[in-house]
Amino acid sequence: MRVLSMNTLLAVGVGASAALWLSNKPNRIKAESFLRDLKRKVKPTVFEKSEELPIEKGGHPHPHDLEDNNMVSEGAGYSVQFYNEKMQ
Repeated sequence: MRVLSMNTLLAVGVGASAALWLSNKPNRIKAESFLRDLKRKVKPTVFEKSEELPIEKGGHPHPHDLEDNNMVSEGAGYSVQFYNEKMQ
């Protein structure tokens, strides 16, 4: 019974201390930024994940890579053809 009351007393003391510390506005701002940073570390956003992707040739094909250049030219030709069909 005494252990239960000591645990309860400890929990009430920690809660009161936290409430007293958070009653000050600069401390609340610090706590909010700390929790926001902690959340980002635990669960990164989509934008932070996209920076970690291994992109080797993002948008700059090598001039001697014929397969990649053909793919790019076909893609560009498709959009021009689609535009011309819509306009005519």
